[in-house]
Amino acid sequence: SRDINKYCKFLWRDSSAINYNRCGRANKNYRRETCLDVTIPDDHLAGCDIYPEADSHKRTVLRPEGAGVPDTDFLLYLHVQATDKSSKLNFAHVAFTSSSLYLLVPQPSVLAYAVHCQTDSHGRPVAGVVVICRDRLTGATYSHQTTVQTVIHELFHALGFSKDLFSTWRDCYSSSSSQVGADCSPRGKVTHSDRSGHMRIYTPSIISALQKHLVSSDPQLGGPLENLVLVSSHWESRVLQGSIMSAVLGDPSTVRIDPVTLAALQDTGWYTVDLSRAQSLVWGDGEGAMFGSLSTCQDNSSSFFCTGSGRGCHFLHLHKGECQTDQFLEGCRVYKPLQNGSECWKKESSRWTAEDELSGEIFGFDSRCFLSSLSPQVPRVSSSVEGRCYRHRCTGPNRYQIQVSGSEWVDCPAGGNIQCYMVSTTSDMPRRPLKQHLRHSNFTFSV
Repeated sequence: SRDINKYCKFLWRDSSAINYNRCGRANKNYRRETCLDVTIPDDHLAGCDIYPEADSHKRTVLRPEGAGVPDTDFLLYLHVQATDKSSKLNFAHVAFTSSSLYLLVPQPSVLAYAVHCQTDSHGRPVAGVVVICRDRLTGATYSHQTTVQTVIHELFHALGFSKDLFSTWRDCYSSSSSQVGADCSPRGKVTHSDRSGHMRIYTPSIISALQKHLVSSDPQLGGPLENLVLVSSHWESRVLQGSIMSAVLGDPSTVRIDPVTLAALQDTGWYTVDLSRAQSLVWGDGEGAMFGSLSTCQDNSSSFFCTGSGRGCHFLHLHKGECQTDQFLEGCRVYKPLQNGSECWKKESSRWTAEDELSGEIFGFDSRCFLSSLSPQVPRVSSSVEGRCYRHRCTGPNRYQIQVSGSEWVDCPAGGNIQCYMVSTTSDMPRRPLKQHLRHSNFTFSV
């Protein structure tokens, strides 16, 4: 429908009049309906009329009725444009410029932003806009995977994962109807503070998904929202790092359309979600109810977090990493992928330097990052470890082997340490993809 506040200069306010709350005078400057930077086609919109007399059925058609878009539940307008937001917002993270605008901002500038444009009478979003900044689609920094994930992230905002839509979610669990949406009762307020003051979403599917993920029955485990603002439209990064709906999306290989996010879309009451299609979230898996809290992230109780500024491995072990923090981690530190050549799974990451040769690294499809102190000397207790890339293969459930350049395959006990003796520096790169991610493994190597 059209926005009466845009096309109308004067409304009839006499409640006893025939044309009460109808438009009595047109806005002469009215030209079109827009949502963000997108002009909505007249053919997609309802018509609008002017009623010049309060008690007369006489009317003037200002805009004719559009044909609409048949058999459509949600209409997404995807627009590529060079905008001021693209050029002026040079932050490193997500920015919030209004109550309903969400900006996903990878370094060094804005990639896309989105908003829901209109809802139906029950609060369900029926249209939304995603604007992609044109200059981010060209040049050496362009990534197809990053662009796809960004559009998905923004689409989820428009579909209902939004602080402006939380209060309109529908409760389809206690309803006797098997339908979704209008036949379900309103949920009311779904965001509440937990005992520590952290804002969370408390709905059945979200609670169940997070309890399953963290392996905890704590009833306080609602979906944690980013707490830099009172109520956010993103998950708390310390708890759900790698989620498609966290405030910052990292390297595309580290981002997941996770079970907690799909549970949130199901709990809107507007969609039937196939939860079996969720991608497993490794971050925090089985870590318990206190995982990601400011009180525990720096006490070495979880290997997902780090202290200092040393080199290690990103938690998926796909990349070498450096212990860093950002504004969303609030002082907690994690291993973030290095900017250049950190991908163990890419053969081209190998630079064949003297350091690579001495550390016995192997880069390729089945290589992953492990903590290693491999050196050309017999290791001492004081030997420091850092993230390095070695081949890996699974030999059974939770059993695998690793191979250093010039060595044989060596059994690797999860959570343990091994020694490996290099006999040469040649290696044979495999071509099959790895089927799982690894963590919690330290390795001591000697030559």
